[in-house]
Amino acid sequence: QVQLAESGGGLVQTGGSLRLSCEASGFSLDDYTIGWFRQAPGKEREGIGCVSKIGANLYYADSVKGRFTISRDHAKNTLYLQMNALKPEDTAVYYCAASSYLTDTYAIGWTDSGWFDYWGQGTQVTVGS
Repeated sequence: QVQLAESGGGLVQTGGSLRLSCEASGFSLDDYTIGWFRQAPGKEREGIGCVSKIGANLYYADSVKGRFTISRDHAKNTLYLQMNALKPEDTAVYYCAASSYLTDTYAIGWTDSGWFDYWGQGTQVTVGS
């Protein structure tokens, strides 16, 4: 059974850092394209980062490029999202998701949440001004 569980959210001041974790069970992270998404109140879910199948490629949305970094620990089957220089507009619920549809290593279309069929429960990140 494919399961994802996010953790590491919390309250941080502007300019601070947080590291989110996405622990996978029931499958290997290498076998799926994994995306990070966020959703702020009243806004659509936004794709902010992705690691394609077998970790071939990493992608970031312009809104987080240079501030957020995706990494992973193979031994723990866990993906991380290191978030630095946080801004109030980064406040959202953050999700990791796995796609059984994006099977190529380029993960074309990764920003579209509709391609992702397995989701974690989300973790809240709040950035105070």
